[in-house]
Amino acid sequence: MKFDELRSLVPPGGIFRTGHLLAGQGDALGVRRQLDRWVKSGRVRQLRRGVYQMQSIAGVESAHPFMLANRLSKGSYVSLHSILSHAGMIPEYVPVTTSITTGRPEVVDTPAGRFQFRHVAKLLFWGFEEREVASGQFALMATPYKALMDLLYLTPRSDDSAWLRELRCEPPDGYEPDVLTETAQRMGSAKVLRAVDGLKKIWDQS
Repeated sequence: MKFDELRSLVPPGGIFRTGHLLAGQGDALGVRRQLDRWVKSGRVRQLRRGVYQMQSIAGVESAHPFMLANRLSKGSYVSLHSILSHAGMIPEYVPVTTSITTGRPEVVDTPAGRFQFRHVAKLLFWGFEEREVASGQFALMATPYKALMDLLYLTPRSDDSAWLRELRCEPPDGYEPDVLTETAQRMGSAKVLRAVDGLKKIWDQS
């Protein structure tokens, strides 16, 4: 396989898995050897076992971190602080891309940044949608309401009024109190309901 052929196979963002290259290839060993040569030459970099990224090419948009997070852990969606910051609900820049998975929790350090995956039970794996985050790049992302619920659920003592004020969370655009309450109720957590009630009081006072 030549590098131009690889470029034609890889989707926008330049992220691909080893299996993507091996599909339909008769000489799997040859493909792996060529991949190793591209990594050593700097044309491709390895993000984790089996996941690679083509180095940025002039005129080609690099991989969005949300799309990259999905590729690093199959069956995950971006949530928590990453979505809250993306939606303008918290003021802080978030250097780590955080996601939800039903698999094992882990932190993945890559040349493209740090990615954290938080575990929840399958019962709580909902409230996300696929959205285009860059030209031709798509990612599974929590809705702003679900991202907030995930954070409240996974954070110890998140119903503490001092913690809620320190979060400095603002309502999402087009804020719908009923949707917020319904989303909180679906979490099945008394702590989350108390935290949401606390947030509503803070928002009402602002």
